[in-house]
Amino acid sequence: MEVILYTTHCPQCKVLDMKLKEKGIKYTECTDIDEMIKLGITSAPQLQVDKKLLDFSEAIKWMRGQ
Repeated sequence: MEVILYTTHCPQCKVLDMKLKEKGIKYTECTDIDEMIKLGITSAPQLQVDKKLLDFSEAIKWMRGQ
């Protein structure tokens, strides 16, 4: 499973980062705004799990199932 956290280090981004670490989920962090724009990301944080993008609330729900 590949997990990427697209982040601007905003408060919600920091919450998602903390939750990923608490769950022991290994992930890559991406702060490249140009990359986010190419992927159609218009707000952060976004979590990409195996090519599927999840917004903040979807990411929290996904982590609850892990």
